[in-house]
Formats: sequence, structure tokens, C-alpha cells
Amino acid sequence: MVQLYYQYPLGDTLSNALPAALRKGKPAEFAATVEWHITESGKNQLISGFGRAVKQAKVMSMLESGPCSHQTFVDNDISTSVLKTLTEKGWITSIEKQTRSTTWPEAICNDPLDLRLNAEQAVAIASVNSQTEFGCYLLEGVTGSGKTEVYLQMIKPVLERGQQALVLVPEIGLTPQTINRFRKRFNVPIEVIHSGLNDTERLNAWLSARDKVAGIVIGTRSALLTPFADLGIIIVDEEHDTSYKQQDSLRYHARDVAVMRANKEQIPIILGSATPCIETLQNALAGKYHHLILSQRAGLAVPTTNKVIDVKGQFLEAGLSAPLIAELRRHLEAGNQVMLFLNRRGFSPALMCHECGWTAECHRCDAYYTYHQSSNEIRCHHCGSQRPIVHQCEGCGSHQLVTVGVGTEQLEAQLESLFPEYNTIRIDRDSTRRKGSLEAALDAIKKNEYQILIGTQMLAKGHHFPNVTLVALLDVDGSLYSSDFRASERLAQLFIQVAGRAGRASKPGEVLLQTHHPEHPLLQSLLHKDYRHFAETVIEERKLAKLPPFSFLTLVRAEANNSNDVENFLRQVRYSLEAHPHFDNACLVLGPTPAPIAKRAGKARWQLVLQVPSRPQMQKIISAAKPVIAQLPLAKKVRWSLDVEPQDLS
Repeated sequence: MVQLYYQYPLGDTLSNALPAALRKGKPAEFAATVEWHITESGKNQLISGFGRAVKQAKVMSMLESGPCSHQTFVDNDISTSVLKTLTEKGWITSIEKQTRSTTWPEAICNDPLDLRLNAEQAVAIASVNSQTEFGCYLLEGVTGSGKTEVYLQMIKPVLERGQQALVLVPEIGLTPQTINRFRKRFNVPIEVIHSGLNDTERLNAWLSARDKVAGIVIGTRSALLTPFADLGIIIVDEEHDTSYKQQDSLRYHARDVAVMRANKEQIPIILGSATPCIETLQNALAGKYHHLILSQRAGLAVPTTNKVIDVKGQFLEAGLSAPLIAELRRHLEAGNQVMLFLNRRGFSPALMCHECGWTAECHRCDAYYTYHQSSNEIRCHHCGSQRPIVHQCEGCGSHQLVTVGVGTEQLEAQLESLFPEYNTIRIDRDSTRRKGSLEAALDAIKKNEYQILIGTQMLAKGHHFPNVTLVALLDVDGSLYSSDFRASERLAQLFIQVAGRAGRASKPGEVLLQTHHPEHPLLQSLLHKDYRHFAETVIEERKLAKLPPFSFLTLVRAEANNSNDVENFLRQVRYSLEAHPHFDNACLVLGPTPAPIAKRAGKARWQLVLQVPSRPQMQKIISAAKPVIAQLPLAKKVRWSLDVEPQDLS
């Protein structure tokens, strides 16, 4: 079904679903796991104590209660060197286990202490727990409304029936805190699946789900393709997130495929979000999905106060206005944490000659190089090419090169200069490359070791920081006038999600938005109304314009060294689509046109869009046209692809 809908070969689809270890011919067997035991000598040492060896004492105390897996020590911040020292002293020993138990503990769940559900949470939980067959539920809950607690209580009866649960999250960055929350609540084995695993770890997780060793699997979009022995519920957290859409090879949307899988397996599925995507919300409003609403923040948290700062004519220090700096100081002096959101990593998005205006451009893409001060190089964020920093203009030979624009590195340096008495941390793809670095950073933030938080979208989604009372968005103007019809929706979602990081505990939260266009209708709607009002307005606009969800798109991309070959090929594709018997007056082909980034990695890029009023009609047209396109003379000279229901038109 998946390969048919997304027009992808069956063999390649199966290859995407299998762990790399199986594709390489390795047997479908668990890798040996290490289990640690305390020795008689170790038991005797417990009486004598361990002095200042705190970590050693912690390990021995844990093993006194029974054997522990190696993963248990990793989760408790116990290093391999500590275990090695204790082994050399003869106090502990390890045993390799090849098989894993499929028997879960009798006590499935650890009940939370002093947990009080509000009426909306109770209704949502009861609605899903009464359903044992297929039902698709949109759980629309404002940020901080306790959606995770609702998920936990929906999963509990599923596990008690002996069934398994699949929880999808959009980013690897959300998995550590989600895993910890689930492990504290449930005693069943929990597996994690994401791109950060090595081949052995991924195969073990895949087998655990297949053989019912694991009760819960938490993962990013690829976890959806995992086989389960007895799947009982699927939860898609932050269902609006564009990370659920695969952008290469099998271009599937995990949210939509999850709904299809739940329907096939006749189990309930929950799509959770504070800012549901327009397509999902329309399905709920039309009655196709059950609509559950959480309108109140959990506990003592209150809604944030939203303000806008008009920066027209103001002097900006690394993107910071004077009123914003004053607000940052006020919140910091009160002993709180502040978060600044800037979705642009690096020091500066461009390097320009002050004399002639020359700008350092990637030779392989229609894009500027981004200056990264930490590594003293310039990088292209589209093709990945990088080179040492240039010190001389390639146009006029001048040495007067200046940075243009602000990235997270520059913002971090400026804040450290303005507030040297407070600790600053930057969280983006560059600062969290090393395995475990993101988890360590998030843990340090929760311990209040850092007071100023700087981040890209990695920091905007789902994290719970109770001491953050101020969130500032520095540069969102680019999204206000974008050619992409989804740009306003993504900006609204981003604003609500980032704003949701403030005031999540008993402290009131404040959100500041810097802009040159404070009068813009979208910003006014977000500041003074809510996401639902914005979404309903967008739905009406798209209905008039016949845009998704009131029509369905297929994007045909093509690239080659020769731009004329690509353009001529797509013209032939257009004729092939328009010649189909099911192509009528309600259908439309837009293009071919150059892609928004017309050159990437040395290739000329063009695209066209097929727009049709219904999914069945779209499938009939593209399934019949695809073999015809493959036989076109120019098809062998270009690299082309079909993207059914694309989320990114660039």
C-alpha cells in the first residue's frame, strides 16, 4: 500500500523498512547483552563502605537489589571505567546473555504520586480507552496542557491487555526526555529507534518489537515501519511537524502512513499537537477524526503574555534590540531562565566585501556560504561543501570583508559579552553533533546550570523547562512574505511551540517577538487571538484558492548538469500528464519552472506541480503516467522523482 500510494518500487520500500544489519545479510538474532552481578567479595565490601568513591558506591547499591543491565548503568550516568575498576577489584562480574525474556513484570505501571487530572484530560483518556478498534483521534492541547500524561494513561490499559504501544516523536532531541518519562511510569521494556543508533542497536530494537520483548517502542518516523507482535495503539506526538515527511528515497509521510497502519490493524491512533496541521484539523472539523481538546494548562501554569517589539529604526546588537536586552536583564535578575530562538545556525549567513559588495557564494549551489566562527570556515548548508575562511575579496581583492546577518554563534558571543555573570548555552545541530551531547545539555538546563538558552528548532519542540519565564523570537519576518503557501502555517506553529516553552510551571511566562512588521495580520492574530482562530482563517483561504486540503498535489522534480535537458524533460512530463483520460478541467499542471534553489550541488533543478481535486484521481493519473515518463528519451539524461503530497516545494 505504501509503495503504491507514494509511487516507489516495492523492493526499495522493503529495504527502507529493514534494519541495515539484515540488509547486509546478518542473522535476525539479538546481539549478546551484558548483565552485571555482585560477587560474594562485593557483598562483604558493602559492609566496609567505599569512602569517597561515590560512583562505585552507587553501582554496588544498585546491584545489591539484583542484577542490572549495562543500559541501566548508562541511564544512571555510570561510566564504563567505574565498572572496569569494580571488576578488577573482584566486587562485580558480568554475564553475557544471548536471549531476551518476553515475559513482562506483573506490575506494569508505577502510579504517579498526587496526580490530578482536569476534566478535559479525563474525557480524552476515557474516550480512547473505551475504543479497542480503529479510531483516529486529534488531541489538540495547548502547550503545557499535559498531553504526555494523557498519552501515558492511554497506553496503560493497552499494556495491561498484553499489547504493545508505538510512540512517534519528530526529532531525536525529544526522545531522551520522553524515554525517561515513560521508563519512570512503566516497568515493561522500552526500545528506542532513531537514526542515531548503530546497526546492532537498531536490529536489537527491531527484534524486540517483532518478538514482543518490548512493550513500548519510541522513535522517529522510521520506527513506524517496524513489525510488532501485537500492536495495540499508535501515538503521533507533534503531528504537525514537517520532520515526519521523508524528503528523499521513499517520500512517505509518517503521520498519514500511521493512520493507514492503525486502520489496517484496527487499533486506535492519537495525533497530538498544540498546533495541528491544517489538513489534520480540517479532517477533525469535517468529522473524519474524533476531536479531543485540552484548553487548559496543567497544574498552576497560566497562559503567557505575548508582546511585539517594533525594531524599525532601532539599533540592533547582534540582532538584539535595547527593549529586549532590558527584558532579558529583568528576568535574569529575578533568578529565572530566558530562551532566545533564532533558526539560523553559524555565526553569520553571509560574508560580504565592504568595498565592492561581492558575497561569498557556494560554487555548486545558488546560495551563500554561511560563516562558522567556531571552526573558522565557511559552509554551504545545502550541499555540505566547506572551505577555510577567505580573507580577500574575490571580486576586487580588498581585505575589508564583513559579516552580514546574525546566526546563533554570533548571538551567543553577544549575550556572553552583555551578561558575563550568567551562563549561556547554545543548542543547534553544530553544538550537539557528539553522541549524548544533547541529553547532557538538556539535563544541565533543567538543573539550572545555564540561565540563557539559545537555540534553533531543536529547542522549540516539546521540552519542559520550568524556570524559563521569557522566550524571545528574533527574526521571523522572512516567513511573512514567502512564496510557499504553507509558510504562514509554519510560522504560526513555530510561534506557538516556542512560546509554549515559557511559563510552564507556577511562574508566569512572557513571549517577545521582534519584527519590522508589527502590523502584519498574521502576527496580530497570533498575539491577540489563538492558533484555532488563525487556522480557521487559513482553511477558508485555502478553500477559496483550492489549495490542500481541498486539492492534492504531486511534485515532479528533475535535475541534471544541463538546464535545457531538465526543462525539456519536464515539458514532456507535462504533456504526458495532460494526455491522461482522467485529466479534466478541474486538474492543473503548474510549470515547469526553476526550483527555488535553481542550482544545488552543481545540478540544475526544475520542477512542476500536478494539482487535482481528489486522491483517487491523482493516483490514476500518476500511476498511469509514471511508466510513460520513464520511457521518455530525456528520462535517462536527468535524475527525476515524484513527491506525492509534498510538504516542501523548494
